[in-house]
Amino acid sequence: MPSILPDGDPAPSTGELPESALRGLGSRPFGFYVHVPFCVTRCGYCDFNTYTADELGPGAAHRDYADTAIAEIRLARRVLGDADLPVRTVFFGGGTPTLLPAADLGRILAAIDAEFGVSPGAEVTTEANPESVDPAYLTELRGAGFTRVSFGMQSAREHVLKVLDRRHTPGRAAQAVHEARRAGFEHVNLDLIYSTPGETDDDWRASLDAAIEAGPDHVSAYSLIVEQGTRLAARIRRGELPMPDDDVAADRYQLADELLEKAGFRWYEVSNWATSDEARCLHNLLYWTGGDWWAAGPGAHSHVGGTRWWNVKHPAAYARRLAEGASPAHAREVLTADDRETERLMLELRLASGYPLADVAPGARTTVATALGGGLLEPESFKTGRLVLTLKGRLLADALVRDLVS
Repeated sequence: MPSILPDGDPAPSTGELPESALRGLGSRPFGFYVHVPFCVTRCGYCDFNTYTADELGPGAAHRDYADTAIAEIRLARRVLGDADLPVRTVFFGGGTPTLLPAADLGRILAAIDAEFGVSPGAEVTTEANPESVDPAYLTELRGAGFTRVSFGMQSAREHVLKVLDRRHTPGRAAQAVHEARRAGFEHVNLDLIYSTPGETDDDWRASLDAAIEAGPDHVSAYSLIVEQGTRLAARIRRGELPMPDDDVAADRYQLADELLEKAGFRWYEVSNWATSDEARCLHNLLYWTGGDWWAAGPGAHSHVGGTRWWNVKHPAAYARRLAEGASPAHAREVLTADDRETERLMLELRLASGYPLADVAPGARTTVATALGGGLLEPESFKTGRLVLTLKGRLLADALVRDLVS
């Protein structure tokens, strides 16, 4: 969850949604996101809406958070009415959700099930820092109904972790994967970050090798983004660290794709690889394919039927709103048909399934032809009416999307 909230129209204190949002409710996939904003320390690169104990004031205690989140889940049921909305995916993100007791995460999940019904076979994921769990904790999560866990590995090199201000030691993430497997988790993800200042090609290769050797069935790899206002940005501005290089990042991405492909992983979104269709993150696919989701937690962003809204940022303000019986929504926007189609293009083009050629605006057909001729799109997929990115196209995906919507 980004730490800076966008502008928008005022959101009603009741949380009421426009009729346009409720129209067709239940015909689209529905999921839940739960934002847990607590961290032990703030990583130097992180711009998410997270807080350490020293940054929290009264009304935002860890011990009360599950009850506060459950209050928003009950509000969601009132706002969405009696529509049959079986929850297909639940994702606990942060922050570090696993700083809460496993029993608290289980209570929040149970509340979602009680209010909406969690579908049989639903994907239920939590993010976790490797050092924030142990075998007993993971076993308790699995017993509570969690089916997937995503560990923030980032790197296998100690000096790279130090630049990122990560607390875990090299090797701990792999150990956590093994513990999750023994606890009964079939699906385990490792998150990696590349192009950290000071990282070498050998460092990145070692991180990929370590991630693959650990035995997850899903790997996410993201190029480091230097966000303004972070400690990392300040260090780069002072000249203590170099700015990440785009050409180096492109080389690192290509190495990731090469090694993951050899190990049996297949890309299904520009930054995500899985060993099978079942191993893909269904919750993120719900985002990327235009589903509906309610996001509970401070600063969390929801979307239902073309209406997007976001909650107040600070945990204390969030808790206070719900204690008063009011919606924690800070502001919202109702997307136009053009807005929604632009977002659909931006998201679906990043998927291995691609975007329908028939839905490309007539004015963008020249751009499509240029991209095809430049090797950015797969010729075979194009013949069947889909725009699917090549490896080169994945490296230039953002620029291609800008050209298509301009």
